[in-house]
Amino acid sequence: MLRIGIVANEPSGDLLGAGVMREIRKRVADVRFEGIGGPLMIEQGCHSFYSMERLSVMGLVEVLKHLPELLSIRKNLTKHFIKNPPDVFIGIDAPDFNLGLETTLKKNKIPTVHYVSPTVWAWRPKRVKKIRAAVDLMLSIFPFETEFLKRHEIPVAYVGHPLADEIPLKSDRTAAREQLSVANKPHVIAILPGSRVGEINALSEIFLKAALLLEQQYPDVHFLIPLINQRTRAAFESILNDVAPDLPVTLVEGQSRTVMLAADVVLTASGTATLEAMLLKRAMVVAYKLNALTYWIVKRFNLVKIPYVAMANLLADEPLAAEFIQDAATPEALANAVSRLIESPEQIRHIEQRYHQLHESLQQDSSRKAAEAILKLAGRVGDE
Repeated sequence: MLRIGIVANEPSGDLLGAGVMREIRKRVADVRFEGIGGPLMIEQGCHSFYSMERLSVMGLVEVLKHLPELLSIRKNLTKHFIKNPPDVFIGIDAPDFNLGLETTLKKNKIPTVHYVSPTVWAWRPKRVKKIRAAVDLMLSIFPFETEFLKRHEIPVAYVGHPLADEIPLKSDRTAAREQLSVANKPHVIAILPGSRVGEINALSEIFLKAALLLEQQYPDVHFLIPLINQRTRAAFESILNDVAPDLPVTLVEGQSRTVMLAADVVLTASGTATLEAMLLKRAMVVAYKLNALTYWIVKRFNLVKIPYVAMANLLADEPLAAEFIQDAATPEALANAVSRLIESPEQIRHIEQRYHQLHESLQQDSSRKAAEAILKLAGRVGDE
């Protein structure tokens, strides 16, 4: 039996993990996965020792509150894997959690893979030494990362992004609008305030006030807002009822891609949604708001080394999506940026063309490539 340890900490990692697990299963009949995963990984057979949500903590200050629990979970996982060594361990993203675990496992002769390069090219570049000590193989999902990693002597394989494989190059906006009953609306704007309650609380009021300004400018506008689960929906509805109870809005359970596909413009929190909007060829406006102390620490110590926060802009190396960070994310600024896009069909067409090119560059059959690289490291060529 091939035994694989695997740990993911959030929905995007759950998606990556499920994809690579599925491809490994195609190649190896007798395989056991154990560690921490979400519903998609569990569906693929991952034995999860803890709920993935217990690892889903963002921001420097926020992590401090949960640090004792996170350290306890990592300690228990480390003990388990040293006592029951897997043939290979896969840490999916979550570098602050996984790299420490990987370092100990590597010292104990367990081959380690880290899937999704930590953003050392963006901030905290001194982590390169830590990464080199932690991983036997880095699986990179973005093409611009590989040169940086090779230069720092980190073994790397570029595998592309599974979302680029999953989302078709051409999508049907008309069908999406009909599905969401907005086919007859002249202006449709998608609002994505985030997938965590903390993000909802930080951005929803600002987004809704921007929506009210847009409604004044476009009385026939309709807003679509996808919410990942009942907890985020309840948090958002509470703010909606306080700030904009009469807003012309449809709240949608999940279906964020359908919502973005149906929209003319997307107003979104920074995160995986910006990549999805790019792959769906949707012009977007991006906002990012950290805990005030976290933001002060980042600025004070110049921790961020990149010109953009939205992945679409990093991949394009140009500001195709307007970004509004921290105090710059005001209702007026966001509404004005959305309005500029609505009033500029030529700019939207240019953005859609560039996003199409970027989508093509990320299509690599990534889960297959990742699975093959992992099996090679584990000394298995599969049962095919």
